[in-house]
Amino acid sequence: MDFPRYAVTPSIVIEKLITCYYFELAKNYLYHGEKHDFWELFYVDKGEILIDTDCGHFHLKQGDLLFHEPNEFHNAKSNGKIAPNVFVITFECAQPAIQFFQTTKLFHLNDMQRSLLKQIMQESVNAFGPGPKGSKARLHPRANAPFGSEQLFVNYLEILLIELIREGYAHTDIKPIVPQAPASTDHPQASTLDQVIAYMERYVAQNPTLEQLCSRFGIGRTQLSILFKSGVGCGVIEYMNRVKIDKAKTFIREEEYNLTEIAELLGYSSVHYFSRQFKKTTGMTPSEYGKMLSRGFSRNIPG
Repeated sequence: MDFPRYAVTPSIVIEKLITCYYFELAKNYLYHGEKHDFWELFYVDKGEILIDTDCGHFHLKQGDLLFHEPNEFHNAKSNGKIAPNVFVITFECAQPAIQFFQTTKLFHLNDMQRSLLKQIMQESVNAFGPGPKGSKARLHPRANAPFGSEQLFVNYLEILLIELIREGYAHTDIKPIVPQAPASTDHPQASTLDQVIAYMERYVAQNPTLEQLCSRFGIGRTQLSILFKSGVGCGVIEYMNRVKIDKAKTFIREEEYNLTEIAELLGYSSVHYFSRQFKKTTGMTPSEYGKMLSRGFSRNIPG
């Protein structure tokens, strides 16, 4: 029997990627602006930032996403109080549907859309790595990248764009269908993981132990370890260290406390131990990190 083939017509296709950066910015960061002949997705992961474009002024807060169309001038600056983290992707797309983002530029992402953003960030870590010296602005494949990382990165990005366009045409009867994110609160284990992470972030200065976390949430050590390995890709103690270092970075960028005070706020036994842990995690001392901020961005791919 001859089976006819159905040719799939894609609605959104990312033809090429230009850059992918995760920026940790100082509270007084200022970028005077640029324009380029490709699309830019600008997402605020933490904090807030001010952006001026040809289309107007935008005050972006955590969870906000803004699109810059090709050849649109845009600049950015921090508000002088909050040190923001932002995730930026630039890309080419020629499908007519992408024109939707010429008129609808600003979005506040819902839980499912933020989960997609997290997956995009994770695949950026998996797919892209440092290139040769002097090639910082170019994307380079990561050596020994997990199978399909680049394709998953693009696929998740395309799904996010489709979801945002569908949301914009909410008057239709079409209901968006997207894969459930690993950390969806619909899953009881994911809910437990979210609760543990929120607790760790709130009480980071008290240095909650593994035993205290297990007792607080009624879960065994092995089960909790499995939960973290599958949900965030590392162990409980390693994740706690990430939380501490991320908060330390924010304190350094906001310049309200000196290093000794930051060490105390985060529950380190001494500023020297804090400095050693910071360098072990980031590859630089807290002082070196602070000096880097005056020269611009601190890292290009989340990790």
